[in-house]
Amino acid sequence: MMTSASLGLLALYLGVLLVLSWPLGIWLARLSSGNLPRWMLRAEAPLFRLAGTSADKSMHWSAYALALLAFNALGVLAVYALQRLQGGLPLNPAAMASVTPDSAFNTAISFATNTNWQGYAGESTMSYLTQMLGLAVQNFLSAATGIAVVFALFRGFAARSTRLIGNFWVDVTRITAWLLLPLSLVFAIFLVGQGVIQNFDTYKEAATLETTSYQVAKNGPDGQPLKDAKGAPVMEDVKTGTQTLAMGPVASQEAIKMLGTNGGGFFNANSAHPYENPTALSNFFQMLSIFLIPAALCFAFGREVGDTRQGWAVLAAMTVMFVLAVIAITPAEQVGNPLLSPLGVDQAASALQSGGNMEGKEIRFGINASSLFAVITTAASCGAVNAMHDSLTPLGGMVPMVMMQLGEVVFGGVGTGLYGMLIFAILAVFIAGLMIGRTPEYLGKKIEAHEMKLTSIAILVTPVVVLAGTAIAVMSGAGQAGVANPGAHGFSEILYALTSAGNNNGSAFAGLSANTPFYNTLLGIAMWLGRFGVIVPVLAIAGSLAAKKRLPVTGGTMPTHGPLFVTLLIGTVLLVGLLNYVPSLALGPVVEHLMLPAAAK
Repeated sequence: MMTSASLGLLALYLGVLLVLSWPLGIWLARLSSGNLPRWMLRAEAPLFRLAGTSADKSMHWSAYALALLAFNALGVLAVYALQRLQGGLPLNPAAMASVTPDSAFNTAISFATNTNWQGYAGESTMSYLTQMLGLAVQNFLSAATGIAVVFALFRGFAARSTRLIGNFWVDVTRITAWLLLPLSLVFAIFLVGQGVIQNFDTYKEAATLETTSYQVAKNGPDGQPLKDAKGAPVMEDVKTGTQTLAMGPVASQEAIKMLGTNGGGFFNANSAHPYENPTALSNFFQMLSIFLIPAALCFAFGREVGDTRQGWAVLAAMTVMFVLAVIAITPAEQVGNPLLSPLGVDQAASALQSGGNMEGKEIRFGINASSLFAVITTAASCGAVNAMHDSLTPLGGMVPMVMMQLGEVVFGGVGTGLYGMLIFAILAVFIAGLMIGRTPEYLGKKIEAHEMKLTSIAILVTPVVVLAGTAIAVMSGAGQAGVANPGAHGFSEILYALTSAGNNNGSAFAGLSANTPFYNTLLGIAMWLGRFGVIVPVLAIAGSLAAKKRLPVTGGTMPTHGPLFVTLLIGTVLLVGLLNYVPSLALGPVVEHLMLPAAAK
């Protein structure tokens, strides 16, 4: 059971989130509708003229999608070029070499798709210029892209017989200028006040008080970990009396990393690093920032469709599933690993690992805040971590995996979470219509065969990408070579990596050596398909709905704002979203959990 402290932290988190997201939702609704102050309209007009467009020019869904794809493809090329050329570019005090082609390919797609998967250590791979001009800029633009898509879907529901869903260039500009930049500036200043660094200094070399001895996995000429005859990694002893302290413009990237649900850290340890996340207060506000815009978008949705109860219903469904996930992971980590219990698994108290499972967690955050962070970052498509997910218990590690496999619709990423949940809502009303023998309607729009075909594509893209990618990795020698932990946990590491890539999360079970040509290519393809394979059908649905007449509410209209619909929506997400992955989960974390008692004897 959860302790009073963990329940209190969860209640405080949800309470503060509600207070902050409500007013932000009002502003998001104004951004979506273009109801902005005059000075903002005057300020942005020259930018639109320079781009050859205006706020009055709206697009058909196909034109919107083409503009979006071209914009993001250009972002991939820009980030790739920066990485490949960084050795000869300025703002590189540590003299970082150019990034290898396969890693640059993976990283460019990763940041353009809002995944921010990192197969490298940022402080030893990327120059300050690449971090700022490449990665941080894409943090803004990929987040703006996701919000733009959900704005287009808002208009599809609210429109009355039109084929136009807005202007992509206008949406991205407004979201970046009037939402993401101001929020990031305020949050970055707060983080600097907490101790997050922000500078252009060279790296510092500090002498340690005592010589440190440790072991590292030994790599072969091909860069892969060497293994002995039993398949275990070959380790070598290393000693050092110094420590290199990386510097850099961290706070500015940290702010948009969290607010944009990007997740890519300046440092390899991400938000477990004290320069990124130094205090319990910074940790709490980083967790809040991940859900802030996704929660606010629910309120904006209700306002845009003319019924605030619709936004509350979607938010309620998200919150229920989120709370259930926290209730599942926290006790699993508080109980700990029976293999490390001094009493043995056959005794009543044996499950209580001393202090709970603190492996891979920061002492300054503890189990409660680390477990809550793990659920938040995977329920959203963020991927930032303040603890190592690979060190979670088998059932504890399954929770963040399941959060991603649901399609990251439990709040989800900025924009992506809500449009994913609305796709499930369309499916839910279709199922309800079949049960009662009526043509399904959602928000006054008839849901017909065309919308259901597009909905099916949007829901099935990521499971196909994830499961097919996992199968390819498991069956190929190059995929198996990256596994340092053979058996059920090794399978979980591969499944987690493809789940994270396909659902644009970016977190990892770090035991997998994924910075190889095989995994960089496979995961890069999975990230691109998982992002745009969903966005395109969602925009097509928006265009189809916009062209339909909005029907009046009658006595036979199914209510979509009450507890019954919330329950139906949750059931649809759990059954349809998760059912595809049950066999793979059984082969990974479930088997690993069942093996623990036998291994402890």
